Amino acid sequence: MPVINSIAAIAPEMAQWRQHLHTIPELGLECPKTAAFVADRLREFGVDELHEGIAQTGIVAIINGQGEGPTIGLRADMDALPITEETGVPYASTHSGRMHACGHDGHTAMLLGAARYLAETRNFSGRVALIFQPGEEAGGGGEVMVQEGIMDRFDVSQVYAMHNAPLLETGTFHTNPGPIMAAADTFHIHLTGKGGHGARPHDCIDPVVAACSMVQALQTIVSRNLKPAERLVISVTQIHTGTTDNVIPETAYINGTVRTFDKEVQAMVVRRMQEIVDGQAASFGLEARLEFEYGYPPTINTANEAVFALGVAAEIAGEDRVVGDKEPVMGAEDFSYMLEARPGAYLMLGQGEGAGVHHPKYNFNDEIAPVGASFFARLVERAQPLR
Repeated sequence: MPVINSIAAIAPEMAQWRQHLHTIPELGLECPKTAAFVADRLREFGVDELHEGIAQTGIVAIINGQGEGPTIGLRADMDALPITEETGVPYASTHSGRMHACGHDGHTAMLLGAARYLAETRNFSGRVALIFQPGEEAGGGGEVMVQEGIMDRFDVSQVYAMHNAPLLETGTFHTNPGPIMAAADTFHIHLTGKGGHGARPHDCIDPVVAACSMVQALQTIVSRNLKPAERLVISVTQIHTGTTDNVIPETAYINGTVRTFDKEVQAMVVRRMQEIVDGQAASFGLEARLEFEYGYPPTINTANEAVFALGVAAEIAGEDRVVGDKEPVMGAEDFSYMLEARPGAYLMLGQGEGAGVHHPKYNFNDEIAPVGASFFARLVERAQPLR
C-alpha cells in the first residue's frame, strides 16, 4: 500500500507548515513560537487532549481511537541549530544565526500530517500520544520529557520516531533491530605546568609537549584496548594553549568526543583515559585533571518493534525500498532516552541528494513529508487495529 491518499492530498499544506516553521527556528528547550504553531494546528484537527509546557515548550497531544487499547507514542523534534543559513530559499530563517539545519521542521510537519489524518479517521483502538519535543540538539529534551513522566502519565506502551537522511534514496526507510546511533560523551583535560621563556625550557614544565604526547596516547585506547569488532570513536577536537612565540605557557586544554554503543566499552574508555592522563602527568611532572561528561546514551531499537516498523515501512514504500540491516552511525540522538523507557524503534527516511544535516545549505525535502506522515499513521493502525 503506497502513501495514504488523504495524506498525499494535504502535501501542499504540509509543505506550507514546514516552510513556515523553517522561518522561525528556535534553540534548545525554548521553542515557544514553534510550539504555539503546533498547538494551533492540533486544536484545529480536534485532538482529544492537548498538554503543553512539558520540558518547557514540549507538547503531548492525545487522540482517542475506537474502543479500549494501549497507547502508542510518536515523537517529532522541534528545535533548530545555531547556524547561519546559506540556502537562499524564499522561506529562509528570519532569526539571525539560527536555522533548521537538521530537518526538525520537516519532522514536525510529518507528525502534524499524521495527526490530522488520525484525528479524522480514528481507525485504531486505544490511543495515540503525539510527542512534540524541544531540545534534541541541546538541552536533552527527550530526557527531560521522560523525567517529567510522559511515559507513565500517558501510559505509553511503545514509541517510535524517524529522522530524514540526506544522500539516502528519496522515500526509502532504513533501520536495524538493535543499536542505530551511538552514545555521545565529552571529555575535558586541563594541564598545569610551569611557564617561562621559550629560550629557557629547562626552567619550565612544558604543558604543550605534554598535551601533544597525551593526545597521541589517547588514540591507543581504540587501537590497543578494544577488540577490532567493537565500535568506538575517540576524537580530540580542541587543543588550546599559549599566546605568543617565545613564551612557554603555564596551562593547556584538551577537548574531544567519545562515541560508543556498549556500556562496558564506555567504562573502559573512562578508566583508560584517566590512567593515561595520570600517567602522562606524572611522566612530565605536571598536574592534569580529566573531566568526563556523559551525554546522550546509545539509541537502541528493540528487535520486535524494529521488525514491526520495517513491515509497516514496506507497506508504504515497497519491500525493495526498505533496508533492515542499516549499519549503526556514530552520531547521537536523544530519542535514546525514550527507547530506554519503552520499547520502540527509530528509522531513517531517505531524502535524496543535497547538503548533509548541520550544514548551512541543508534544506528538508518536502517530497518525503507525505511518506513519513503515512508511515506514522499506518504504524498506529497496524499496531492497534480495531477489534
